[in-house]
Amino acid sequence: MKIYDISQEVFSCEVRNNSKSRNCKQGSCQTYFDEDKRLEGEKVTEKTKTQKTDFSKGPVWKCIVAQAVPLTIAQLVQLLYNVVDRIYIGHMGDGGSLALTGIGLTFPLVTLIMAFTALFGVGGVPLFSMERGAGDEEKAGKILGNSFALLMLSAMVLMFVCFVFRRPILFAFGASEESYFYADAYLKIYLFGTFFSMTTTGLNGYINAQGFPKIGMLSTIIGAVSNIILDPIFIFVFRMGISGAALATIISQGISAVWVVRFLTGKKAIVPLKMKNVRINKAITKDIFRLGMSNFIMQGTNCLVQVVCNSTLQSYGGDVYVGIMTVANSVREIFMLPVSGIISGAQPVISFNYGAKAYSRVKDGIRFNTLIGCVYTMFAWLLVIIFPAFWFRVFSDDVQMLEPGIMALKIYFFGFVFMALQFAGQSTFQALGDAKHAIFFSLLRKAIIVAPLTVLLPMWGFGVNGVFLAEPISNIIGGTASYVTMRLTIYKELERMG
Repeated sequence: MKIYDISQEVFSCEVRNNSKSRNCKQGSCQTYFDEDKRLEGEKVTEKTKTQKTDFSKGPVWKCIVAQAVPLTIAQLVQLLYNVVDRIYIGHMGDGGSLALTGIGLTFPLVTLIMAFTALFGVGGVPLFSMERGAGDEEKAGKILGNSFALLMLSAMVLMFVCFVFRRPILFAFGASEESYFYADAYLKIYLFGTFFSMTTTGLNGYINAQGFPKIGMLSTIIGAVSNIILDPIFIFVFRMGISGAALATIISQGISAVWVVRFLTGKKAIVPLKMKNVRINKAITKDIFRLGMSNFIMQGTNCLVQVVCNSTLQSYGGDVYVGIMTVANSVREIFMLPVSGIISGAQPVISFNYGAKAYSRVKDGIRFNTLIGCVYTMFAWLLVIIFPAFWFRVFSDDVQMLEPGIMALKIYFFGFVFMALQFAGQSTFQALGDAKHAIFFSLLRKAIIVAPLTVLLPMWGFGVNGVFLAEPISNIIGGTASYVTMRLTIYKELERMG
């Protein structure tokens, strides 16, 4: 305690860490006065920072939107990051369509890398958020450090294995001798950015989970803008073609990775990344595996489906249809963006409130996710059905691909609204730590429904259209099953608890 009497020339000061009171003149006591104001200012700043990231205050939908808007903008830029290569490559002129096919052949490996990123990075975010909600920031810091250690280790292993065995892997994924040339030219450069891509994507969720979605948005904006600028320079000016696209990507990923790590190790982070926490703890790793496994399986089964699709399309339609699937996946990424933004914004809010035992707010978040997701996906489906040629031409100006590509898009997007139900159920299981259901429904839609149908439907007389038809069938069955199960299990339990 300090006693200040500014009406007198002499101040009586009782200074912290000193059991005795002492008289001092105004000049010397002013030092203690200024120091006290500084300490009080730091407390106010820390309190304000905590209040801004307290998801238990205000309407739930506002908390979600406040998180989702900058995240959606960030993911929009991230989308440009991912698809701008394909847009430039698809309009290169001679060889552009075959180069687009080559890019499509690398998707499974890129997806596999993202699967491990989801396992070790995204898998720890719900745990991190729940510990913050429970007030244990020390435990949250250990989760963050453990996640980073796992990301670094897996990045080194993946880069080495994929680089050494890239030729047999690409041919197993459906490459022909012609398309392998382009796929290899892209992949052998892209793999050197594995650590950068895993760090950026894997750690950015911890920035968002601390209530800094704008910083998370900048993480992707910085890299994406760099990629958009560098792509035409390397592809066209330096005439590096598809290799230039890969080089532009890894440079941009490196810039983003530096930004993310610098913020998390800086003073603004509520729970900073500390070197003493960058270590693998068996118990924490087990928990990260438990929750991250659903994301890993979701991404891993995406990898499986991409391999099966490319191989089947190569058998029934050749390189042209592998290129068409590349375009279909790219258009799908565009339309999944807002749903993904809402889900990403809602997860830390739902996890935080669950940790704080605010169950009614958790239910509000689930309802908001479902409603917004269904309305949007219905609108997106109509846009594809009405303007399929426009969306296809964004990625390719090859006349040979246009007519079959339009038909493929219409089939591929049928029943798109059911994806909203899939995400509403899946994200709720994950946010609340129900790993078993999250893993099961990840497997159900892709591994149990899509992959077998991708092989069987063409054999049953549907030809190449059967490959594209497998997607809407899985959306309808998997999305409905995921959402209904979530309502009958977790949501019902939340209603019981209040």
